[in-house]
Amino acid sequence: MTNPRIVVIGVTGAGTEGLPAAQLKRVLDADLLVGGERQLACFPDATGEKLSLHGHLDAVVERLHRAREAGQRAVVVASGDPLCYGIGTSLRRSFAADELECFPAPSAFQLAFAALAEPWHDAVLLSAHNSPLAEVVQRARQADKAAILTDPHQTPTVVAQALIAGGLPAAAACAVCENLGQADQRIVRATLAQVAEQEFAPLNVLVVFCQKTRQEGKSPGVDDAVFSTTGGLLTHREVRLLSLAELALQAGEVLWDIGAGSGAVGIEAARTQPAAAVYAVERRDMMLEHIRENLRRLPAPNLRLVMGSAPDVCPDLPDPHAVFVGGSGGHLEAIIALAQQRLHRGGRLVIALVTLENLQRARAYLPDARVAQVQVSVGVPTAGMLRFEAHNPVFLLTWRKGEEG
Repeated sequence: MTNPRIVVIGVTGAGTEGLPAAQLKRVLDADLLVGGERQLACFPDATGEKLSLHGHLDAVVERLHRAREAGQRAVVVASGDPLCYGIGTSLRRSFAADELECFPAPSAFQLAFAALAEPWHDAVLLSAHNSPLAEVVQRARQADKAAILTDPHQTPTVVAQALIAGGLPAAAACAVCENLGQADQRIVRATLAQVAEQEFAPLNVLVVFCQKTRQEGKSPGVDDAVFSTTGGLLTHREVRLLSLAELALQAGEVLWDIGAGSGAVGIEAARTQPAAAVYAVERRDMMLEHIRENLRRLPAPNLRLVMGSAPDVCPDLPDPHAVFVGGSGGHLEAIIALAQQRLHRGGRLVIALVTLENLQRARAYLPDARVAQVQVSVGVPTAGMLRFEAHNPVFLLTWRKGEEG
């Protein structure tokens, strides 16, 4: 005898209202009914065992497995479309596709855009409930319009503040769609700044319209003289351009600029690719002030300054797609090991080195890395003529993480 499939049914905020009779019957006839507290309360006439999703999901999954093996009729009720940032995603990791039978209701995203009378085929759909907020911010910054599910911790207020801190203008238009599908549904149209100062009902979707506020990328190659620095602690323009080419930062990616110094590489990367997230790590107070001054001269709202030493301050940063090491503070081996571990598959590690000893240390850990010596001389006028002034040679070491890594 084939074990029965687990039935996963989406409901709206109105509960049983609009639920097809056949689906309602399966809920009421279930031997095991699983759902959130709010969803279970919609079915007081269900006589089977009721199990709340509030708590340990592993225990719920185990109970569902036992129900199937015993031939019991198991039904899971969830809000909206269970396969869109819902319980269906978690169930799919534990059960094969042919072990589930899914019946979606309109998702919170559908209800939100319907309430706004806005097309949403081109919207980016995000959840602040099960993703790092920094990742949500970065993906929202790339979108013409973004819809974000919030939760009691990552509220619209918190998310709006993070979006502003991440570079979206405070005046960007948005809407908070509360209690969708229920009698007390409310739509609040506002700016991000206004949302950041208000409180909202716990059940909501935040929709942000970004198409008129996105930054265009700037061409790299800012003159060295533009940057504030001390003692020549600056990755020179030509080396900077080669480094940016090796880093190959793309929209939506994350770059760590470790030992940022004056911040030149990180700032140019952030301005060249405004839909990326750049984290400039620097421990020296004097250089931190130079970075702040350079950000005033060359604004890059998608660059976040991280005060401290790598690798100590890196655990809380999102996993990078590219890492540039301009200074290691004596922790070169540890930084290389961390980059190898945390980089996404296909990620790029670029290290600028000025001594043979450090090059030897780096190659011991990265024997298959590409190494280039960059020797730049720049023209300097002298008595109506031109001579060339040599910069110190720099070794650029580039390593790529395998796609299988």
